[in-house]
Amino acid sequence: MTTELTTDIPPTDAVVARLSMLNRFLPVWIGAAMVAGLALGRVFTELDDVVDRVKIDTVSLPIAIGLLAMMYPVLAKVKYRSISTVIDRRSLVMSLLLNWLIGPALMFTLAWLLLPDLPEYRTGLIIVGLARCIAMVLIWNDLACGNRELAAVLVAINSVFQIAAYSVLGYFYLELLPGWLGLDSDSIDVTIWEITKSVLIFLGIPLVAGFLTRTLGERAKGTQWYEERFLPRIAPVALWGLLFTIVIMFALQGEQITNAPFDVARIAVPLVVYFAIMWTGSFAAGLKLGFPYERNTSIAFTAAGNNFELAIAVAIGVFGVSSGQALAGVVGPLIEVPALVGLVYVALWARRRFYAIEPASNSGGARS
Repeated sequence: MTTELTTDIPPTDAVVARLSMLNRFLPVWIGAAMVAGLALGRVFTELDDVVDRVKIDTVSLPIAIGLLAMMYPVLAKVKYRSISTVIDRRSLVMSLLLNWLIGPALMFTLAWLLLPDLPEYRTGLIIVGLARCIAMVLIWNDLACGNRELAAVLVAINSVFQIAAYSVLGYFYLELLPGWLGLDSDSIDVTIWEITKSVLIFLGIPLVAGFLTRTLGERAKGTQWYEERFLPRIAPVALWGLLFTIVIMFALQGEQITNAPFDVARIAVPLVVYFAIMWTGSFAAGLKLGFPYERNTSIAFTAAGNNFELAIAVAIGVFGVSSGQALAGVVGPLIEVPALVGLVYVALWARRRFYAIEPASNSGGARS
């Protein structure tokens, strides 16, 4: 199958260079935060008691601040007014199926197959699989010359859909489905209300704040000011919130991590398999359906990425900051960044292999 396009392909050796300094070295920052957390836990042995003195629901105040800081800038970037535009029915149906049916089911399957003896990490991965990407997918999509408007709309839909669907799906995959399949889920004790509370606090609050920020900011200063001046200023807050949360988590889990480093490494295996299957399967399906490259790429990256900020927040809110479930969420972005950068290169190769290119004036890599 061949589809004509009118957008030039950037040299693949320029992909990493196009990432910002923060995003380019995100695995390094996460690794440094892990090491700093382990060192902090060794020095301050009573840190657990200090952190738990003030709480929001079941989450300590410092951790809650870090989680909310992670989520707010991401949700302030979403173009909520675009939800009803630039998307056709086939793209919407395919994205919803991939994100909310196939993705969670695949992660559930991989978690049980590859981590049958590690129930906490297994549960953490299932929580990750339920959290659909609403942040860095826009970066990967742009690097791969996907449809920017479509990616923004899919992100907006996922943001809103997670409020309604995450709690129900979480209870289904953590409690109901294992019981129906006869799987040993005695180690899992979670109610739908526990998941709902965490979603409402750590997704609902920043979602409302992000929506109001964009609405009021664009009304007061205009879209150009909001996109080019305001968003770049608040964007680093998400990374600082993530790194702060990781430092505290690893400070509290240092003994568990150092005693079983191979168990932690095992978390990476199902994640890598998940990213590969979701992206490749989505892209192949788009080829079969005759989607233009830009649209196909946007749907594939949206399907492959996960919202680790939400997964970490829910895992901490439900199971605690020192839980294996929370640790599984932290390992996620450490694996996701290099994996999806690699998939950017795969996407650009697939474009040359499966799509005929007609050099022409730049159309922004954003429309199909």
